[in-house]
Amino acid sequence: MAKNHYETLGVDKNATQEEIRKAYRKLAREYHPDLHPGDEECANKFKEINEANEILSDPEKRKQYDFELEHPNAGAFGGFGQGGAGYGDFSSIFDDILGGMFGGGGGRESAQKRTGTNIKVNVELSFLDAAKGCRKEIRYNRNEPCKDCKGTGAKNGTAYSTCSKCNGEGTIKYVNSNGFFRTVSTRPCDVCSGKGKVIHEKCPTCQGKGFQKATTTVVLDIPAGADNGSYIQKRGYGNASTYGDAPGDLFVEFSVHPHKIFKREGFNLYVELPVDYTTAVLGGKVKVPTLDDTTTVYVPEGSRHGTKIVLRGKGIKTRRESGDLFVEIVIDVPTRLSKDQKKILESLEKEIEVKQYDKMKKYADNVESLYGKDPYKM
Repeated sequence: MAKNHYETLGVDKNATQEEIRKAYRKLAREYHPDLHPGDEECANKFKEINEANEILSDPEKRKQYDFELEHPNAGAFGGFGQGGAGYGDFSSIFDDILGGMFGGGGGRESAQKRTGTNIKVNVELSFLDAAKGCRKEIRYNRNEPCKDCKGTGAKNGTAYSTCSKCNGEGTIKYVNSNGFFRTVSTRPCDVCSGKGKVIHEKCPTCQGKGFQKATTTVVLDIPAGADNGSYIQKRGYGNASTYGDAPGDLFVEFSVHPHKIFKREGFNLYVELPVDYTTAVLGGKVKVPTLDDTTTVYVPEGSRHGTKIVLRGKGIKTRRESGDLFVEIVIDVPTRLSKDQKKILESLEKEIEVKQYDKMKKYADNVESLYGKDPYKM
């Protein structure tokens, strides 16, 4: 990742969307090309500002970008374009950045820069594997370079020569004159069909294609913190091209299963802790789960429903930071009480006055001031 978009906009990594918007508008006004005609440096700065805002102003793109900041070796930031045959419809939040990654795509392609097509593979992860990191072995089908001809398509990898018409460029320039005007167009070479090379004798193994269908196995070291939509890019593990040119890339996108206990937001984890009425009133110790084991927390005396306890550093741990674990107290009410149990509770309630309940007392005072009646006396 060449540039840090947060640094470009001059904001902190934890900046709010409003702070990002204000920073962008300020810088955009400062470096707008209309205010600096002919200033190439300002024009480039304005382009960087727009690129940073395009990523950070979109919550989903920002989420993916933050993942890439945490895992710089996981692959270049971007998304999967919609694509090529065999993958069906695959929506991407990054089509505008890397559009056409898995499909054809416009523009002129020289013989020297032709590469094989990219491959997208989806891998499902359990919640814990995604949060803690894991190693996965995946198998997928691709066009591998032919070993007999080294991907050239020519017998023994040598029975070919550089096209004499285009000198290996793969394209020919055509000049058309019309009075005072001249137009220059570029077209694929008709001799080598834009390949830049001419095969004299085809490889008998791959029939001149330069590749063969094969099943490939790749072992992935997935870093901690992977989330839905994040991915790893393996360069050169896509489909092979012809004439020994570079293969495309493999993009492994992750789908993370939900967990029965944990929920996550970024690197923070959230757990609901059911406690009984007595523990909420008197306080007490309860075990709560973390990613690795259980830990003991103390429920404060007089805890209300929704009270949160924060365990710092007990969330998802990455190489650069650690999230927190938020424990939310949920007071559970018993059901199917026996007659004796009901009598005990009723007896207890008679001993506790309304003024000992903060919210009940406030409610009672408000109703009484409005209508002169105590809502709890029947």
